[in-house]
Amino acid sequence: MDTRYQGSPVPVTAHQLARAKISDGKSVTVTVPQNTTINAGEWVLLDGFFGLAMQSAQTGANETKQIVLNIEQAEYETDQITTGDTFAKGAVIYFNATTKKFTEAADDGEEPPAPHRKVGIVTSGKDANNVIWFLLGPQA
Repeated sequence: MDTRYQGSPVPVTAHQLARAKISDGKSVTVTVPQNTTINAGEWVLLDGFFGLAMQSAQTGANETKQIVLNIEQAEYETDQITTGDTFAKGAVIYFNATTKKFTEAADDGEEPPAPHRKVGIVTSGKDANNVIWFLLGPQA
């Protein structure tokens, strides 16, 4: 509201701010790169964001698409894991972008080591069906 008027006894400066909240930050739109297949419901790392793909997309050569990732900090269930790992309750978990699986390994073990993305902590350990529950950590 502009409170300025001719002859105002007090100097007034009006600021037109165009800043506003965009969202609650529970999702983000990312770009699927060329020659990539993403399935809705799978965990992915795109544009520096780690999250759950809410849409499927398939791109060809010289083609990109936009999809929405759920990045809300919450508890999730998944079987997208490296089955050889223990995944005990309280274990810190990482995401291997190459295999598209959760792992307990911080890197790939190669020289030089390729780091995996730290993504959360196990809240319910691996069961007989290779399913875990985990708390998704903040985007960093």
